[in-house]
Amino acid sequence: MFLSTLSRSARAAFSVVALGTAAWCADGVATIWDNAALEAIRTVRPGPPMVARALNVVATSMYDAWAAYDDRAMGTQLGAQLRRPTAERGDVTLESKAISFAAYRALVDLFPSQVAELNTVMFGLGYDPADHSVDPASPAGVGNLAAAAVIDYRHHDGANQLGDLSPSHVPYADYTGYAPLNPAITVATPTLRSMIPVPGRWQPVSYVNPDTGTMVTPNLVAPFWGNVRPFALTSSSQFRPAPPAAWNSFFARLQIAEVIWISAHLTDKQKCIAEYWADGPTSETPAGHWNLFAQFVARRDGMTLDQEVKMYFALNGALLDASIATWEAKRHYDYWRPISAIRYIMSGKTITAWGGPGLDAVSMPGEQWRPFQKDSFPTPPFSEYTSGHSAFSAAAAEVLKRFTHSDRFGTGVTIAAHSLQAEPTSPASPVTLKWQTFSQAANEAGISRRYGGIHFIQGDVVGRLLGRKVGAQAYKLAEEFWKGGGWHHAPISDG
Repeated sequence: MFLSTLSRSARAAFSVVALGTAAWCADGVATIWDNAALEAIRTVRPGPPMVARALNVVATSMYDAWAAYDDRAMGTQLGAQLRRPTAERGDVTLESKAISFAAYRALVDLFPSQVAELNTVMFGLGYDPADHSVDPASPAGVGNLAAAAVIDYRHHDGANQLGDLSPSHVPYADYTGYAPLNPAITVATPTLRSMIPVPGRWQPVSYVNPDTGTMVTPNLVAPFWGNVRPFALTSSSQFRPAPPAAWNSFFARLQIAEVIWISAHLTDKQKCIAEYWADGPTSETPAGHWNLFAQFVARRDGMTLDQEVKMYFALNGALLDASIATWEAKRHYDYWRPISAIRYIMSGKTITAWGGPGLDAVSMPGEQWRPFQKDSFPTPPFSEYTSGHSAFSAAAAEVLKRFTHSDRFGTGVTIAAHSLQAEPTSPASPVTLKWQTFSQAANEAGISRRYGGIHFIQGDVVGRLLGRKVGAQAYKLAEEFWKGGGWHHAPISDG
């Protein structure tokens, strides 16, 4: 079975549920709301760490509402306080309603601009979104109470969702005073060494916003994210990796040489891998991408509602922790991206690399090197070490492998000819990517960033190791919760 074509719109279409109860019958209510969350994400376009947190809030709210109807599962916020009488437990009709109200309340809080769309989902399921009951004897009350507790907890988790931590009062704005040590550069203009006064440190990249046609220079996304309260991490730095290669070291030069070599020898398949996994600003981002994969697994395995809720709960706990651990390392090391490293180290030298759409390998001055990315998003606005794609994907793969008791994935994607955004003439003919295992998919996601000129090998491989550790720990805690423990676990941040 194949998921979709490469295009972001096609991948979105795979996940969109038609507005109508009959069309939703094939999916459990947890998957329906996971889809609704991804649709809101594609519309509102939060950054990758904010996406991971949003999906965690929704999944946790659904789980806490569901736990009220289970014999032993403990809610993350209220423990067993919402537990329903034995006669109501395991009633899918009651569970579905409670889960829906919990997911709806969480999503409205996260994405208030999407209320109309979320109301449509509720009406399609036969529920009244105006029902604000807090009576724990009703499923609507259970869902509303469960979500309210999770929402209140997350409003004070250091993510600055309400903007109350920053002087600007802008949601998710930085409140730590981060400022890049290097000035911004552009892809189209050669970068002189004088434009990188602090080699080895992150540098903003300016580009034209395709929506407005104006030049934008994003600052580092969420430099405060290491302060966010995690799910299972004992601290945001628990799995902080050893430092990246010193910028002027022999190993750093080897990494630079590898990125340049890959750029000069990109195959159509590698170009497709780079772009399929890119998950840029208009997509569901890496965390959402793995939720799409989880939806496929739910359908493949014919999961019950109980199984769906548990899977999304564990998966999105791991993805939240992957975002926190990764962004903590990114802020701590503030390491430069390949575009800055190559232009600085190879300045004044002639290199052979991808020259732009349709040009393949050409000779150029080192200070003009560019990644295999579309012009409207040439490199992500956050530091290189470690790779978020690698950590998100490894953490998700670890959870899905443990939850299904198998690494078997068994799906893929077919990419249409002449469909890439970075190079519209590629691929010359359709390319099919197949993943027999979750691990294979995760590894491909990691290496895709090296094909795209976004990461070095160290940032990729270390990110994968970090993700595996995060995924294993998150799964263990999620399992403790649904087996009746875990409630007194108290993760902390390094804030």
